Amino acid sequence: MRLIATLKTALDSWLDTERERLAVWLPVFMGAGVVGYYALRFEPAVWLGPAVAAPLLAIAVWLPGARWLFGPLAAVALGFSAGQIATARAPPIEADLPSRAVIVTGTITAVEALPEGRRITIQPAFLDAAATPLRRSARVRLQKKDDGEMATGDSVKIRALLRPPAMPSYPGGWDLQRDAYYSGLGASGYALGKAERTAQAVPSAPLRFIQRLRETITGRVVAVIPGAAGAVSVTLLTGASMAIPEADHAAFRDSGLAHLLAVAGLHIGIVMGFALTLSRFAFSLSEHASLFWPTKKLAAICALTVGAAYMVLTGMHVPIIRSFVMACLFTVALMADRRPFSLRGLALAATVLMLLAPQEVPNVSFQMSFSAVLALISGYEALRPWLRRLHGNSRWRRFLSHLVALALTSALAGTASAPYGAYHFGRVQIYFVLANMVAVPLTAMWVMPAGLIALFLMPFHLEAVALVPMGWGAEAVVWVANATAGLPEATFAAPHIPEWGLCVFSFGLAWLGLWQTRRRLAGIVLMVAGLASPLLDRPPDLLVSADGRLIAVRTPQGAFLQQAQGGSKFTRDAWLQYWGGGSFEKMPANGAGVIQCEKDACLLRPYAGRPGALLARGALHSTFCDQASIVVSAEPARGLCPKPWPKLVDRFTVWRYGSVAIWLEAGGARFVTDRSERGDRPWVPPLPKPRAPAVPTLPAAAADVPDEPTVAVMPLPEDALLPGKSSGK
Repeated sequence: MRLIATLKTALDSWLDTERERLAVWLPVFMGAGVVGYYALRFEPAVWLGPAVAAPLLAIAVWLPGARWLFGPLAAVALGFSAGQIATARAPPIEADLPSRAVIVTGTITAVEALPEGRRITIQPAFLDAAATPLRRSARVRLQKKDDGEMATGDSVKIRALLRPPAMPSYPGGWDLQRDAYYSGLGASGYALGKAERTAQAVPSAPLRFIQRLRETITGRVVAVIPGAAGAVSVTLLTGASMAIPEADHAAFRDSGLAHLLAVAGLHIGIVMGFALTLSRFAFSLSEHASLFWPTKKLAAICALTVGAAYMVLTGMHVPIIRSFVMACLFTVALMADRRPFSLRGLALAATVLMLLAPQEVPNVSFQMSFSAVLALISGYEALRPWLRRLHGNSRWRRFLSHLVALALTSALAGTASAPYGAYHFGRVQIYFVLANMVAVPLTAMWVMPAGLIALFLMPFHLEAVALVPMGWGAEAVVWVANATAGLPEATFAAPHIPEWGLCVFSFGLAWLGLWQTRRRLAGIVLMVAGLASPLLDRPPDLLVSADGRLIAVRTPQGAFLQQAQGGSKFTRDAWLQYWGGGSFEKMPANGAGVIQCEKDACLLRPYAGRPGALLARGALHSTFCDQASIVVSAEPARGLCPKPWPKLVDRFTVWRYGSVAIWLEAGGARFVTDRSERGDRPWVPPLPKPRAPAVPTLPAAAADVPDEPTVAVMPLPEDALLPGKSSGK
């Protein structure tokens, strides 16, 4: 009892010290509720979250003494409810798209420039003159030679091949279908001919007007600034980064400058800072305004207005919304003569964003953005006394303090967000501090101000006066990115962090950043544990793509790949990232080391003393059947081995259940499919329906055999995975 009383006294003392920080923990628990909702393998009843959140919120409000318990629980339930409501608002997916070329007609809602060609988004979209349109938008990549004039609001007719959003590259991988579900995208594809503009429309709705304005700005900029510098300039002014060449995009990523291409806090800070300085200078020109008006507060309101316009112009993505919410809090703090930067402002911004767009929590932009800002606010709060002593009164001390602040900003933001970048992209940058110390001042003091002046001059067709120097600065930034990415060992492949490890790291980062006493240092232990989580996680030994065209095996001698024609480069790169970088070697024809081959089959045995996997390349009986615990084939392979059959993953398996991950263990093979990993959620398409082959009506006619396999002819094995189940568990 004495020990319990001592612990309670210590806890009460700690809570009294940290009481003002308790409220900023509520978004952390709210985020846990959002993550918990998306981790489910089934869709809960839509009333579940609100039914739990409402009484918990009521108890937390009415019983102040119990808020320490019911407040976090209510925040978790609120985050869970936000995810449910966002899912209920989205239209259902397009489950029955035709697997053939169609004529798409409709209204263009967006025109995007690509490194080669353009891409248009159509909504409403009618297929083959159907009476009712698709419930979602369709995105079509135009042919490179199609240079016809198109703009938002125009009506278009185009022959295209459309497909639903792709499944994850491997079980647990990036869920493109979930992203498309919340963005309203139903189908995407490429044009089979030139697009025909059937009607030209003047945009009337505000969103169409803004989209056309972005397209006009893009055209004006690239007309003056060609190449990669022009694409970067367009990104900074409109938020559209699709036109940046892939090589330069990779250079920005490898140099740690990718945040310059994701319009967020840095960009809106530069815009509002420029507007604030210009407004205060304008007010200072008037003696009456300087003496009798609150010019500082009025200038802050002007800067906020310009920041809001910039947010709308750049597409209102999650990072820019978060930054604008914090800018609003900054303005309110200035109006109330309070400290503008605080963790409470960050917590409020996170809460608003999770209520409006909870689907962004699992995405990289949300995670990197908030982790970087948390590290900056907490880091400068802890290091402020030391920085003040460094500043001094002499010029060289002030110059040194500016350099230290610039390096510290890059180090804090880059270090805090690096694990999230490693989780999503599989790479860690080495020289990001050096690159940011050069590129960020160039962007802040040269490129962005020139771009803003160009926007003001565009109505007078004088934008070239500012765009030319903006192009020089953008070329310098591109050069810094390429030069840094070209340094020796500029990046290294990071081992894949499991989801639970990323959650542990995130909780540790919040613990370190949100508390203010020395107990906060315990967060470092949690962060290290999260970063060390790959040591406790074993990646799969084999991966099979959702179309069966790619089959890869990971061995101590390297990773080997069997690739059929049409295999996805995106999937192949995602596998390399998942397995920790490197490159694939072609599957040997005659076998080598842990791979033994015979005619039409190979035995894959990465570990001695464990059963292997039989990679079938034909329909002949294999002598490796008795040494394999699982058969993997890109084609139907039932009956390849005599009974008792080993586990089977073939074309039928991936057609119905998506990509497959296989572990070769001492007790046999264990495999998990994409459908068993994701479960039955609204963004997961239903199981494909079996279809019998079409019967020709004329003796000389060729049978119209569908592209998909026909399960009625070749049934699935008894041990195939069903949704929500996993073999070997």
